[in-house]
Amino acid sequence: MAGLLTRLFKGKASLNLDAAAWAEAMAQPVFGGLGTEERARLRKLAAELLADKTFSGAAGAEVDEYMATVIAGLAVLPVLNLGYGWYKGWQEIVVYPGEFVHEGEHMDEDGVVHHVRHVRSGEAMEGGPMVLSWDDVAASGGGDGYNVVIHEFAHKLDMKNGEANGRPPLHPDMSSDAWARAFGEAYADLCRQVDAGLETAVDAYASESPAEFFAVLTEYFFEAPAILHGCYPAVYEQLRLFYRQNPLKRLD
Repeated sequence: MAGLLTRLFKGKASLNLDAAAWAEAMAQPVFGGLGTEERARLRKLAAELLADKTFSGAAGAEVDEYMATVIAGLAVLPVLNLGYGWYKGWQEIVVYPGEFVHEGEHMDEDGVVHHVRHVRSGEAMEGGPMVLSWDDVAASGGGDGYNVVIHEFAHKLDMKNGEANGRPPLHPDMSSDAWARAFGEAYADLCRQVDAGLETAVDAYASESPAEFFAVLTEYFFEAPAILHGCYPAVYEQLRLFYRQNPLKRLD
């Protein structure tokens, strides 16, 4: 896949913010409750992302300023109070029209390497590009807990201190023990529910790994905070401290 991406990125340029797309994006439920000053900061961060990242289309997709603006708006919501520096260190965003096929290798517990082939809506590569499905981007932001852009950018935040493992670099005023306890207990609870075949309040995909758990619950933190707070209040509190935002209060 790396060789394909290298060819896609060659000669591509960053895009500017599209005013009409921005206004449309800001009407989405995920941005509800943001004040005028917050929206102004969000727009500034989005413009910074558009200037910093290279956007490329794949499989026939052509990324225009409308698409790039929608992606940027969703992407910078998590760093609204953190600053754009959290997204530095990688360069490209590739957009497919819809879901795409990922091929790679996976080593099992016995050390046996397996070739894997999965259909995905997004992928974040450590130190490398991000890949998104436009169909899934368009389905994000509706306040139902699903947001592929926030999900993949959460992985990028997780990777700031190495391979994604569900623990991004914490702020100095945060407790590593409190983070580990809140996420460990909630992850174990979700895995028990999934193994028992029970219907879960959050997407069962979160049980795939601690990294996916962090990314999925970040989606809920911004898209459906009441659901997350209702089932895992300790995790909500840790995410509130990490993102320095309280989306639940925006529902008032």
